[in-house]
Order: sequence, then C-alpha cells, then structure tokens
Amino acid sequence: MLLQSPDSIQAPTPPRSALPSTLSTIVEDSLTVFWGEWLDLRVRVAQVMASGLVSPLIYIVAFGLGLGGSIRPGTAIGGEYNSYLEFILPGMVALSSMAICFVGTTFSICGDRLYSKTFEEMLLMPVHPLALHLGKAGAGIVRGLLTAFSVILVAVLFVVFDSGDITRAWSFLNPLFLTVLFLNCAVFASLGTIAGLTVKSIESVGLLNNFAIVPMSFLGATFFDPATLPATLKVVVYSLPLTYTSIGLRAAAYKPLADFPWLVLPVLFVSAAVLAGIGAYQFAHQQD
Repeated sequence: MLLQSPDSIQAPTPPRSALPSTLSTIVEDSLTVFWGEWLDLRVRVAQVMASGLVSPLIYIVAFGLGLGGSIRPGTAIGGEYNSYLEFILPGMVALSSMAICFVGTTFSICGDRLYSKTFEEMLLMPVHPLALHLGKAGAGIVRGLLTAFSVILVAVLFVVFDSGDITRAWSFLNPLFLTVLFLNCAVFASLGTIAGLTVKSIESVGLLNNFAIVPMSFLGATFFDPATLPATLKVVVYSLPLTYTSIGLRAAAYKPLADFPWLVLPVLFVSAAVLAGIGAYQFAHQQD
C-alpha cells in the first residue's frame, strides 16, 4: 500500500454557488416569456400608443386649457411653473402609463386564463415562477412606455405652445424623468399581473379599474399639489404609489437636481419588488 505525501494530497474543491446560475436562468426564462408577449404586442403598437392618448388629451384640454386659465402660479401650485397646464402634464404621463400597464397586463393574463385556455400550458413549462412574472410584467412595462412616450410627445408640443421654451419642453426626456417613469410602469405592470392571476371574470377587471385605478387617477397628485392638503388627506394620498410618481416626474422635469425628492425612487423600487415577489408566489401556486 502506497502512502501519499501530505504535499500530494489536494484539498477538496469547494462547491460553487448556485446563485449566479439561478439568476442567469431566471433572466433567460424571463426574456423567453417576454418575447412570446412581444410577438403578440408588436402588431398592435400603434393601437396601444393611440389608445392611451384619449384620456390624457381630454384632461389636458378640460383641466389644463379650460380650468387652468383661472389657476395662477404661486397660488394653488408653485411659482416655478409657467401655468397650470404645465403643472399637470407630468401627471398625465404618470396617469396614462399607470392605466395602460395595469389594464393591459390584467386583460392579457385573464384572457389567456379564462378564454383562450392557453395559460395552463405556460404553467407547465419548466420556468421559474419569478421569470413568469417578470416576463409578463415586462410586456406590461413596454405597453406603458409606448403610451407614455406618445403622451410625452403631446406634452412637449403643449409646453412649446404654452411657453415657447423648447429647452424646457425637452426636460421631459432627462434620465431621472425616464427612471421614475420606468419604475412606475414596473409597479403597475406587477399589480396588473397579480390582478390577472386573481380575477374570476372580465367583469371583475372592470370593478378593479373603477374602484382602484380611476380613484387613484384623481387622487395621485396628478391634478394638485399634495403639500396643500390637510394632514388627514395627506395620509391617504401619500399611501398611493402614483402620488410618488407624479411628484417625481414633476420635479425631474421642472426643478433642479438639488430639489428632487429622492424618497420617490426607493418607494417605487420597493413597491415593484414586493409586488414582484407576490406575483412570483401566485405563479408558483396558481391552479387553473
């Protein structure tokens, strides 16, 4: 029997962490699910962008150009805005992206579950539940961004028409503005994914829209400055994620970087992350 010297004995190789491999798999699976959604969405890009313009245009004309003529900067709104129309335009971007992300994602999932009956096939795929959520929510984010960019184009035209300042109009496309917009889309696309997995009928989607999205559209600081509210109402308004989006978009568009409310970013990011966890849990336990 041959004895090995201590120098010839090799230490056992420590096991490699499975975390990078798991993350890589989740990313790849998410892109696969997203690509299937995109193949269906790409033929309706113009329709998605146009459908999200209807409500913002009505609000801009009715409130911004109509009612807004009686509201002067420095009274109900800050003095850094040239007009009430300019004040509500970032809120219209927030509102339109919220509505399309939520409704579009909800209808996409519940349509597969309740009508085409193809949702069961997706659940049988060897895909991580988080990847299923990220893929579906990713398609919702794209829907929201497409609509938001069409509203931004309209907003730029209105700002140029109202103030004649082209530089001020293009402030809607700075990186901070786009970051807040993306996080807002992530929050409501995730919320739409959860709703799509939960509802039992198309009528239930209408109820959720009427009792959650529509009230949030008006209470989410889109048409007013929440700082002017009584303390009791502030609790309600600041509990809505759309409020932080409206405040963040408005500050990113018009205020200097030093005055940006940085709390907006962690609030929206944490909200999106929590909703993603809930969505992944629902996918893992979904039984249709």
